[in-house]
Amino acid sequence: MGYSTHARYRWGDNDRYLGPFIYARNRRGWRPLAVVLMSGDEEEDHRAGCKFRLSAFGHTLITALPAIIRPWRRKVYPGAAWDAATIARLGRDWYWDTKPREYGFSYADGFLQVYLGRQTDDSSTEQRWSKFLPWTQWRHVRRSLYGLSGEHYWTEPSYVRHRLGEYDWDQREAIEDACPSQTFAFKDFDGEALTVRTHIEEREWRFGEGWFKWLSVFRRHRVRRYLDVHFSGETGKRKGSWKGGTIGHSIEMLPGELHEAAFRRYCAEHEMRCE
Repeated sequence: MGYSTHARYRWGDNDRYLGPFIYARNRRGWRPLAVVLMSGDEEEDHRAGCKFRLSAFGHTLITALPAIIRPWRRKVYPGAAWDAATIARLGRDWYWDTKPREYGFSYADGFLQVYLGRQTDDSSTEQRWSKFLPWTQWRHVRRSLYGLSGEHYWTEPSYVRHRLGEYDWDQREAIEDACPSQTFAFKDFDGEALTVRTHIEEREWRFGEGWFKWLSVFRRHRVRRYLDVHFSGETGKRKGSWKGGTIGHSIEMLPGELHEAAFRRYCAEHEMRCE
């Protein structure tokens, strides 16, 4: 039985090839705990060997194995989609639809995936069970708006207290529009004169979801205050390009900051000049 050809398999940017092994280390970002047996996925050779992956604490080790499991595949007859010339060239009127199989699990940042067979990247056909574990999650509980001096203005009612159809979205929009805001003139990095309208909002999260909400008793609540900025025109070095600039977003505020201080800091970080 054949073995996987690691020369054709890439895990990440830090791969090291050691005979039948691939070793990679990720010091930042995605660092899962995983044990996964993966079939080959070669369309032309469905007997291609398997790979076995172990991941933990930022380290990943992948080893080549014989074809213990083989990819899932089915014979497809395209029918009228193939013309006579194509059928004559291939010597057949069908092709294999081939997808890899995986068995095992992967866990990262509170998200658990259990691999149970074919992996198609289509939720209607793939064999995978996934779930955010409720005892690892933060639930959003509050969104509030604040005035020019940081005083409380309004707190949005919790969605869970409103059945479908009861919430008045137009009323919410009217309240947000009436919230005290400030307008500043500034020049973008290229000298274009623009204005920005700002208001302050605060969000709060508590630990645990569902039956595990009680865990919030043992964890400090997360509270973040943001300056919501709406520009009069497109800003940023990507403006005018196919990627596009920005016309508005939110920035996290530092303790003690109000509108002007937070926006001036934003200008300094993005080569803008506040008037």
